[in-house]
Amino acid sequence: MIRRRRTARRSRGARKGTAGTRRNVRRALVLAVLICGGLGGGVAWRGWTHLCDACPSIAQIYAFEPKEATKLFAADGSLLAELAIERRTPIRMEGLPRHVYNAFIAVEDKRFWGHAGVDVLRTTRAFFDFLMRGYGAAGGSSITQQLAGNMFESSVNRRDISVRRKLREIRVAIDLERAYSKWEILEAYLNQINFDGVFGVQAAAERYFGKTAAQLNLPEAALLAAIPRNPAGYNPIRRPERAIGRRNLVLQLMAAQGLVSIEDAEAAKAYPLELARGARIEQDAPYFVEWVRQRLYDRYGIDIYEKGFRVYTTLDPDLQAVADSALLAQLEWVDRHPAYSGVTFEEVRAWPPDSLYQVSRGGAEMPYVQGMFVALDAATGDVRAMVGGRDFGDSEFNRATQAIRQPGSVFKPFVYATAIASGIPASEIIYDQPYYLENVGGDPYAPRNFENDFKGPLTLRRALARSINVVAVKLGQRVGEESFAQMAERMGIESSVPRVPSAAIGSMDVRPIEIAAAYSTFANLGVRVSPRSILRVESKDGRVLWESRVQRERVLEPDVAWVAQSMLRDAVDRGTGTLAVRSRYAIPFSVPVAGKTGTTNDATNTWFVGFTPDLVTTTWIG
Repeated sequence: MIRRRRTARRSRGARKGTAGTRRNVRRALVLAVLICGGLGGGVAWRGWTHLCDACPSIAQIYAFEPKEATKLFAADGSLLAELAIERRTPIRMEGLPRHVYNAFIAVEDKRFWGHAGVDVLRTTRAFFDFLMRGYGAAGGSSITQQLAGNMFESSVNRRDISVRRKLREIRVAIDLERAYSKWEILEAYLNQINFDGVFGVQAAAERYFGKTAAQLNLPEAALLAAIPRNPAGYNPIRRPERAIGRRNLVLQLMAAQGLVSIEDAEAAKAYPLELARGARIEQDAPYFVEWVRQRLYDRYGIDIYEKGFRVYTTLDPDLQAVADSALLAQLEWVDRHPAYSGVTFEEVRAWPPDSLYQVSRGGAEMPYVQGMFVALDAATGDVRAMVGGRDFGDSEFNRATQAIRQPGSVFKPFVYATAIASGIPASEIIYDQPYYLENVGGDPYAPRNFENDFKGPLTLRRALARSINVVAVKLGQRVGEESFAQMAERMGIESSVPRVPSAAIGSMDVRPIEIAAAYSTFANLGVRVSPRSILRVESKDGRVLWESRVQRERVLEPDVAWVAQSMLRDAVDRGTGTLAVRSRYAIPFSVPVAGKTGTTNDATNTWFVGFTPDLVTTTWIG
């Protein structure tokens, strides 16, 4: 029995030791969990803080401004164009109907008013959904999280589906909620979201319905709320059936959440899809707008697409419309003319697309007749109208400001002005007869007239009116190549004028807008003005950032300019310009018009530069 007793005692001790061991194990496990939890928490905290090094600070969040388009206004104050990478028109919550923002809350974040930036329930469900289904699982981002991604794309890239990106998004969303009220967050969200190429609910309302966001009815608001989940997939213009289906889902959710009545939701579901007419409005004055854009970009860089500048330009919309119509009509007239043997615009447009691609890829211009027109205010140099080509969609090359063309006879007035300034009267007689100049290293230079004949003795006035080449070359030699070249440059020709005999009849290359600026000297009796396209640039809050000044300089004595001007009036009334001005367009003689025609070999370049006391115009076709 002792032994058994001993055995019994040993058994009880063993049981007691076993129980103690279990307690120690439990204690060790608890301690291990605490230690691991602490270490894990520390590691997690370090990871969290390191992860968010790239996140924006609270100060950056406060300083954030959404990208806003720069608006260009014409001289009459009308909106001419917008410059933007993201087209956006900001709107305030005040005055916005409740059903507009409720539609977005219903479908995107029904617990928006109650969470602190993150909908924990939805995020947890989305996390497990992601584990089960992987890529393509439904997202769980709240409105605040979506805003975080839209505001700070560099640090919160919403195209990245990694856990790292999601954690950053959560961190920024929490900071947003600390920095702003719910109303401010909702307003920012409505101004940021993408509606397939337009950004913000106001711009979307204008694009799809032709109205402001404040004017949206319930079915229209629900349709817009349907788009952000998949902007391209639910675009009502391209995918109307899918858009209507999701719109009806939004209405159903609004009714289920008590945001609208069931009756109103059902009525809205039956509402037909009525989009604004005219999916694409043609840009007015596209060549002028692009010219202004380039000048703005040189001054402000990428800010022109983001800072919401207000740019006031010199363009006259009425004159621009007349210029567009007149130039197009003239080009079509050339296409139909029996003497024209080239390819017409309509024939080129009918070519197979691969043929057009080969031409454009080779850098060649499309082989049809092109043209340009520019009009300047004579007193200020303000560009009132500009047509840089036949079709901006086909060719963005601006022939008014970028093309270099031989001016031909429109250059001659600079030679004649040099002669008048040197004391040679307009009544001076020069013989139009065969004329030869020795050419070093080659055949003698022998200028010929357009009609390939000679007129005999002519006054300078008559020779300019009839555009006699031989007289112009002789006169150029008399005053000196250097003298008339310098005169042209003082008057506004910025391109290089070669010091050769043929320069007197325009054998060099110039830009059309230079010719217009130079002729302003004649219109202003000796005062040259520089072309101006921008009056001033303002910030979006109305501060003047830059204001241009009229650039005027006297480069010719008034009496010399007056004589040259009267000679150019004769060119219109009794010379080569009569057909263009007085006959075909029947402008009465009571309207004072002066100008000069110009052509080069085989009519590759045909010009007319004309002016009144108020306006200087340059037209080129070739």
